[in-house]
Parts: sequence; C-alpha cells; structure tokens
Amino acid sequence: MDVIGRGFLAMNLARIAGKHHDVVAFAAGSSSTVATSSDEFGRETAALHDAIRRCRAEGRMFVYFSTASAAMYGSPDSPGTEDGPVFPGNAYGRHKLAMEALIRASGVAHLVLRLGHLVGPDQRPHQMMPTLVAQVRSGEIEVWRGAHRDLIDVLDVVRLLDALLTIKVSDEVVNVASGVPVPVEDVVAHLEKRLRVPLRKSYRDAYARHDISLTKLSRLAPVVRELGFGPDYYRRVVDRYLSATTGVPLEDLPSAG
Repeated sequence: MDVIGRGFLAMNLARIAGKHHDVVAFAAGSSSTVATSSDEFGRETAALHDAIRRCRAEGRMFVYFSTASAAMYGSPDSPGTEDGPVFPGNAYGRHKLAMEALIRASGVAHLVLRLGHLVGPDQRPHQMMPTLVAQVRSGEIEVWRGAHRDLIDVLDVVRLLDALLTIKVSDEVVNVASGVPVPVEDVVAHLEKRLRVPLRKSYRDAYARHDISLTKLSRLAPVVRELGFGPDYYRRVVDRYLSATTGVPLEDLPSAG
C-alpha cells in the first residue's frame, strides 16, 4: 500500500504498507475538525485530484479518510449512518463531505472511512488527547460540560482498515469509531486520576452529542467484536496513550479507581 502523507495517521498506516499493493491511502490534509482555512482545503483538494488520477491510470483502489465527528454527524437530524442524511455544521465537515462526493463522481474504485477521534502517540499538539493531557498537566482546564467525543485507538483503525481491504470492500463509505460517545468530563476525570495532579476546573456549557452507527462496520469486518468497544473502551485507549507517551508500563500507571 502506498501512503500519501507524513502525519500521525500516515505513520501508523506504515504498519500495513507492505500489504495491499493495489491500494493508495490518502492520509494528507487537515487533521483539525475546526479547520477553516480555504488555502489548506484547496491544497488537499488539488492533491486529491492528483492521487485519484494516478489510481485510475494504474487501476488501483483509493482510500480516503473522512470524519465521523460532530462536524459530519452533529446535526440532530443526522442518524449517524453512512447512507443517512448529514448536515455538516462547520467548514471542515462540509469540506470532507465535498471530498467524498468528488471521489464518488470520479469513478475510481474507493473506500472512504469516516473516523472517530483518533488517539495514539506522536499526535500533533492541537489534537484532542495531546491538548487535554497538556491542560491537565498544567493544573488548570476549561471543561466543556455536555460535550461528547467518540475515541478510538489509531491501531484499531489500522486493524479495521486491514480487515476491510483484505476482503476487498470497494465503493463504500464506512464509519470507523467505537460507537460510544463519551462525555469529555469523563475523559478529563480519568486523566486527572491517572496523572495525579491537582486540577482546577472551570466549566462551559456546550452540549454536543452524536451517535455513530457501527452496523455496516460490524457486518463488513466482524473483527470489530474483538476490539472491546463499549463504555469502558475509552479508558483503555487513554491508558495506552499515557503509557506510550510517558514510557510507564500500563500496570505501573496510578490506579484510576
């Protein structure tokens, strides 16, 4: 598999780069769900056009990473399914939906993954988990009361993509997430217990919850049942992140109980 991009997701896709030689994975472009830069979106669109032309010329599969965040599914009228209506609530969501449409219209064989909030070492500082960890360690944080996020370990994303490519899923949009919207307050509380730092919290009401359907993913990639998705999954994701970024083995992390 050829991987386009040099960021966090691209680095992890390198784990399966020796497989799926008929695939080009496009892991470039903005990684921030609040991005608004038309220049940044324009660069991604141009690179996307080039990659699609290459795939069509070489008869290869094109993999694109879209979003299953609130930017795509945040509207109360959206059921969180791949074939249901979506009403993107910001520029990032509208851009991703437009790129999905461009890919479909191109006629290239493709697989679009709508991703939850990825977590793993080597993320950029602006992404969710590095931001929360830095704020907790600083001893002060503003918590968005009522906000929810669906967290998924990047290694589980790679495993699920590998499974989908192995069975040659094509011309589909698939949600890849844990399927559990977690209150950001709970994530912060877990980090506070694990890091054991005095933390002063202020609160802003910002209710935002959306559900991401895993019905299609579960049908196409039964391995999803082995990943332990459920109400406690996010704690394991956070613990693996802390262990990987601090060098402390999981069993030596302070108890979160």
